[in-house]
Amino acid sequence: MDVIQEGRDHVVLKENGVLNAYSSDYPGSYDCDDAWNLEKFKQKFRVDIITYSETEMEFDLIGIHAALVNAFRRLLLSEVTILIIILFCLFLFICTFDNQIIWVGPVPSMAIEKVFIYNNTTIIQDEVLAHRLGLLPLKADPRLFEYRQPDDKEGTEQDTLEFELKIKCTTDPNAPKNSTNPDDLYKNQKVYPWLPIGGQGDIYKEEEVGPVSDDILVCKMRPGHELDLKLHAVKGIGKDHAKFSPVATTFYRLLPQLRLTRDVVGEQAERLQKYMLDWTKVAKVNDARYDTCSRNVYRYDDLKDAIELTRVRDHFIFTIESVGALPPDVLFIETLKLLKTKCRAYLDELNHA
Repeated sequence: MDVIQEGRDHVVLKENGVLNAYSSDYPGSYDCDDAWNLEKFKQKFRVDIITYSETEMEFDLIGIHAALVNAFRRLLLSEVTILIIILFCLFLFICTFDNQIIWVGPVPSMAIEKVFIYNNTTIIQDEVLAHRLGLLPLKADPRLFEYRQPDDKEGTEQDTLEFELKIKCTTDPNAPKNSTNPDDLYKNQKVYPWLPIGGQGDIYKEEEVGPVSDDILVCKMRPGHELDLKLHAVKGIGKDHAKFSPVATTFYRLLPQLRLTRDVVGEQAERLQKYMLDWTKVAKVNDARYDTCSRNVYRYDDLKDAIELTRVRDHFIFTIESVGALPPDVLFIETLKLLKTKCRAYLDELNHA
């Protein structure tokens, strides 16, 4: 691989530093015909889904700039973007896809915002209980609700989910003798999810709008303890409060690439495998995708020249872990719509300036 191409496509990990970490994929960086071309971008850009489940997805974004990938991440986390990212995206994203714009809001979720405590005789203080309830992730689909107005103290069925949690712990008269298990001795000693009330109880089922998991423990009680609460869940976005973030986490990393520069056999191969490679009698690169590119190999003078550690500059391994309200693929599509809407809004502002 020639020096120019390696500098453009790879970040090189050396013993005492990282080479080619600066951005160079813009016109004028090299003495060659490197002007940005939309058709070349379309041909090179690719999305490969690696793993998928109801709450987690890992996929590859290939042939794309780090600024745009980071914009996706920040939009998913908190609906925060930087103007320079948006301006860069105008040339890549708006032109690449069709001009049909779907106007959408930030990527939201539903969370408990108000807790009305009528009775709480448990050992958990009111403010701690309210904080815990607010952080429980809900299954409720935010696309079915409107944003609640700031000056609206009551809310409506269109913008507020109302729950009721009313429970009292008592001694179980039929408890087995000699048992010390609280589950046997007491009734309602563990507080689990609650039910929607009012007209919403006829519209939504508990498994559709309650906590994402039925076994999330709210608190434990003992005989005489009682809870009487009403809860209001509203629609919000991550930059308002972390509880509204639709993802548990989302992150990306560059694809590792390893290359052996010479044959490594015997004890050297075994030692090299300890850090990064598969081996039998001869070291070989099996799959570098999940390699950490540990530079511990540079500790050994007889191995440091045997391997080159690089990362592909425009190949991003992107991971989304949803909290459960919306699947990760839907969250990413909503993020694309949101970014496209923001780009269009900035273009309109520039045209009117």
